[in-house]
Amino acid sequence: MREFFPLLSCFVKLNLVIVMTKNVWKKYILSAHIVLMVLLFSACSGKSKTSFLQEEGDTLRLRYAENLQIVKYDRYTKVTLRNPWDTLKILRTYLLVDKADTSAISLPEGTVIYVPLTRALVYSSVHCALLQELGALDHVKGVCDVQYIRIPAIQEGCQKGEITNAGSSMSPDIEKVIDMHPDGILLSPYENSGGYGRIEKLNVPILECADYMETSALGRAEWVRFYGLLFGKEKEADSLFAEVGRKYLTLRDQVKEISPKPTVITELKTGGTWYVPGGNSTMAKVYADAGARYIFADIPQSGSAASLSNSGSVPLAFETVFDKGQHADYWLIKYNQQVDKTYRELKSDYAPYANFDAFRNRKVYGCNTGRIPFYEEVPFHPELLLEDLVKVFHPTVLKDYTPRYFTNLAE
Repeated sequence: MREFFPLLSCFVKLNLVIVMTKNVWKKYILSAHIVLMVLLFSACSGKSKTSFLQEEGDTLRLRYAENLQIVKYDRYTKVTLRNPWDTLKILRTYLLVDKADTSAISLPEGTVIYVPLTRALVYSSVHCALLQELGALDHVKGVCDVQYIRIPAIQEGCQKGEITNAGSSMSPDIEKVIDMHPDGILLSPYENSGGYGRIEKLNVPILECADYMETSALGRAEWVRFYGLLFGKEKEADSLFAEVGRKYLTLRDQVKEISPKPTVITELKTGGTWYVPGGNSTMAKVYADAGARYIFADIPQSGSAASLSNSGSVPLAFETVFDKGQHADYWLIKYNQQVDKTYRELKSDYAPYANFDAFRNRKVYGCNTGRIPFYEEVPFHPELLLEDLVKVFHPTVLKDYTPRYFTNLAE
């Protein structure tokens, strides 16, 4: 029997190994089950994150705006603003939620805006004018820089105390802003602005109106669709932009094949510097669409000049402007004063102006922004400006049209 002990011992050890192995596998199987359950539970409890990857929205087709994206989902609209100063980054993400929707809703990351806005603080006259056209001016309950807003309803509302005058846009009166209980603040962002100071701490959504940084006139105008969504005027905004685009393109096509194209220079000297629109600016493109050849179309916006904006200006010396623009066919100027400028006044302002061919040939056209709402209208109505320019550059194309902005200077 003793010879069987070694064999028995081996058998016992073998069974022990098998048992231990089974226990180990049980542990692994149990661990795998636990991990699987955790993953399944996480997938269920983390639905707010995973569902957004799978949810498909209806992207609004924007034809011209490059820094704006609008995607509609079942219970909210996602609006993404691309950073115009660094196009690889996002400036802001807004989630527009209907105020009437009071049930719980899971949302992705972004600034939640309950729409329509009904108590907005609006910094600029440009956007006040647009909201008036959309029929949403009664949703404006506060403004900044009221002295520059030439809208009778705004002026009257501030006088009666129905609209809050929040003071300067550079440093709004925080106490007045708090008292008006705004549900949104519309302001224009600037590169390296350093933020918006105390206004950011009020827990009120800040709407960064970066429309002025678009690279085309129609691109900026198309932002009206975003503002329409904010104020419950989507249909009105879409209809407005459709008409703006249709008229703009029709005018552009009317003069597209005209040759030769007249040359044009713009603006006036300020101090020792003459600021002209850069070659890539929206204004330079509008001159081209009006069938003219802008003298400074080849001047790039680089360095500090580019940082001003896509519609910004490039500083030049008078000598540079005169050298390139002395023989230009037309000269467009904008100014702000009580009475309209004349050729005599222009020469008295700076005698060398009289040496330009456009001055000698009496083809200087001016827009007195002190009485004409150029800056309030043109951003969202570039077709009106284009119509004016077509009339100036090609008088026979629009025979019965009376200029809205630019008229020939009187003697």
